[in-house]
Amino acid sequence: MKTSAVVFAYHNIGVTGIECLLQAGVEIKLVITHQDDPDENIWFGSVAELANRHRIPVITPDNPNQAEVINRIADLQPQWLFSFYYRHMLSPELLAIPPRGAYNLHGSLLPKYRGRAPVNWAVLHGEATTGVSLHQMVEKPDAGSLIDQQAVAILPNDTAHDVFLKLTPAAKTLLDRCLPLLLTGNIEPKPLDLAQGSYFGGRKPEHGRIDWNQSAWTIHNLVRAVAPPYPGAFFDSSGRRFFLLGSHYSGETAVHSGKVCIYWADSTDGGGRAMHGAIAEDGHFYADCADNKRFRIEQLSCDGIALDHSAFKAMTGDEPLSLND
Repeated sequence: MKTSAVVFAYHNIGVTGIECLLQAGVEIKLVITHQDDPDENIWFGSVAELANRHRIPVITPDNPNQAEVINRIADLQPQWLFSFYYRHMLSPELLAIPPRGAYNLHGSLLPKYRGRAPVNWAVLHGEATTGVSLHQMVEKPDAGSLIDQQAVAILPNDTAHDVFLKLTPAAKTLLDRCLPLLLTGNIEPKPLDLAQGSYFGGRKPEHGRIDWNQSAWTIHNLVRAVAPPYPGAFFDSSGRRFFLLGSHYSGETAVHSGKVCIYWADSTDGGGRAMHGAIAEDGHFYADCADNKRFRIEQLSCDGIALDHSAFKAMTGDEPLSLND
């Protein structure tokens, strides 16, 4: 008898999870996913489109824990339940349906970064490593015993988007390795020690506000954690809202000692070698920070309009934009 599952899935990892289950010979009786939010930047693959190509029924309930959904899944009598980047918590009633268990793929090395937006939080905190974890689902979020996990590196200038793109093939590697063992009952779950980990809630656009009292490394981590396709890091100055939509950190010393500011650095326009000593400037915006370090700004905008040197000069008179309190 072919083993069967019901799958809750969304995003690229949802697509990958379904593909891995099908490759492993699992019959997917139903896929539960989300309707795309028109206010969200949809840069990732469609679970619904994949399921439709494989003629798998799809539903998109606002609440997966309502009686109608629970009863429909119970009637299907799936042996397994899987969740791949699905955004809602599943009720104990749902988790109790499959006799062989319910399993979730989470975007961190559990027990670290339990909860929402694990990739963004890991980048924000300057982590050098994260990964994906397959674990048993229990009522408490991301707390069930671990099946397996796969690590990926976070490089110093990776954005959250860069890291997420690494997690998708890592998820395939993980599932290709552990699904055959899980499906045949030849893998032993390992309890998580939650005291060794951390839990984080969801992020909102306001969480991208920059505190210029922090170090260059800390601010750079915020910028890359929320860089597009996420909403971006921002600050307000003189009634204008500025967004930093990309950054690069290499540990350089700030140019304007004791001053927190943004400026254009180009050796060809009087703001380069003569002003900055031995530093060969490259025609970018930079931010000098409170710890006397600086980082390069890859894209700067003001009130929704991308800034170049001439637009910035028209605003500041070619003087640095002061960010000191």
